[in-house]
Amino acid sequence: MANAVVNLVRLARAGIVLAQHGVQFVPKGQKVPLPLRLAAAATLPIKLIAAPFNWGKPRDTRISRALASLGPSYIKLGQFMATRADVIGPELATDLRHLQDRMPPFSQREARRAVEEALGGKLEDHFVTFGPPVAAASIAQVHKAEVIDNDGQRRTVAVKILRPNVEKRFKRDLDSYQFAARLVERFHAPSRRLKPLAIVDNLARTTELEMDLRLEAAAISEMAENIARERPERITGLRVPAVDWRRTAKRVLTTEWIDGTPISDLNALRAHGFDLKALGQTVLRAFLTHAMRDGFFHADMHQGNLFVDRTGQVVAVDFGIMGRLGARERRFLAEILHGLITRDYQRAAWVHFWAGYVPPHHPVEVFAQALRAIGEPIHGRTAEEISMADLLGQLFAYTEVFDMETRPELILLQKSMVIVEGVARSLDPGLNLWTAAEPVAKAWMEDNLGAAGRLREASEGANTIGQLLAEVPNLLTGAERAVTSLAEMSRSGVRLDDDTVRRLASENARSSRWRSLAIWIGALALATIAAGHFL
Repeated sequence: MANAVVNLVRLARAGIVLAQHGVQFVPKGQKVPLPLRLAAAATLPIKLIAAPFNWGKPRDTRISRALASLGPSYIKLGQFMATRADVIGPELATDLRHLQDRMPPFSQREARRAVEEALGGKLEDHFVTFGPPVAAASIAQVHKAEVIDNDGQRRTVAVKILRPNVEKRFKRDLDSYQFAARLVERFHAPSRRLKPLAIVDNLARTTELEMDLRLEAAAISEMAENIARERPERITGLRVPAVDWRRTAKRVLTTEWIDGTPISDLNALRAHGFDLKALGQTVLRAFLTHAMRDGFFHADMHQGNLFVDRTGQVVAVDFGIMGRLGARERRFLAEILHGLITRDYQRAAWVHFWAGYVPPHHPVEVFAQALRAIGEPIHGRTAEEISMADLLGQLFAYTEVFDMETRPELILLQKSMVIVEGVARSLDPGLNLWTAAEPVAKAWMEDNLGAAGRLREASEGANTIGQLLAEVPNLLTGAERAVTSLAEMSRSGVRLDDDTVRRLASENARSSRWRSLAIWIGALALATIAAGHFL
């Protein structure tokens, strides 16, 4: 109960900050639940007092400004939710896309202490020079430094350091998000389809991985190996920086310094003679290749994390957020792309049912009709008008119609595809996404659904059968024990001792006393968390 009150206070504070930035709790002309009406009434004085301070500020960035003022974990939450237009609505999603992960840097003295605690000894034992921060975000900041190689040569490196006490801050706020999500699922049945708790859990896992920089180093290493295995005819043109494992720990990551041109600096790229259209295609194809072929992709490929080196290769940095897809999800992605590109809507619809994304009580033909409504306009428009973000938005619009549940494993993929589209389009506004994606989807289909893929599946199937046969004695033994237990229960019934009965009665009484209070706590928390739904 104490934790519930603490989390409620934290959420209430967030609601007050939203009100201070002029966020409306109740949209005009819409009937809303009682908790939202109560929240609107409670925060009205705050909004009236704050109104003069909000004059002249853009109305379409109110929530992003509010979340930025709430601190690092709310910035991450806002960026994460910006990809979920199906959950928060298109207007709020557009607002949150303005949210920038930029924070004031912490001091050089704190950076020195962090390095010395993580690597041992003094900072000068590891780095010849150690400059001020060159970038600062919600979780970490980056410094430019120099080291001496084993051969005595100086080498420039990038040193990423976690913010002091960032783990504690994120844990506290994530507890509040999970508390609110549980209440949403418990008291608002229509929201269960969207799996708010799964969404928050996914965010929690993502940030937890970001706060162990050894895992980021491992992600860079794994992606480097995947790139090294690329066939000559399918080289994507993307590379990653080398990791300095000797100077890497949980809270400090040291990598090769990338001395390249930011991919957002179009004039500089042109001045160096780089082909912007080719770079746009490289970014898109590299992302799709890693997602479909490897099931492991950079999930934060925005412009600030991409550079072009002197050889014309695109270099990705900041591997704190990575996505993974299983074989089923990879096939789903490839089949959807291939189906929409080739206008095979029946197959694209079938793969939704095969993957379990659409419940079987819906006819495949009807869902294929819905996909046709999305796909046909794409083929009738110019390249400049085709948007992957629009496509995802239309797919989201059908989720409720066809009872499609949120798939947590695809959340990062959906977010990343929208980001990558934006980067590719900034380089080449006329980029035809479907033409660029077709070779990647086709290659996956040939490798996995062609003759070679069938042989590999047969080999894997044989291994599975062999493992199953080896487990038969254990399965039989377990089955015998289960049958014996069931037979005993059928003869004697299920018995509870007197102490168990008394404890059950006590818990039931306690539940009744607190049920009303829990409902009101849930209602207030819902009002706070739902505030962001309405502008």
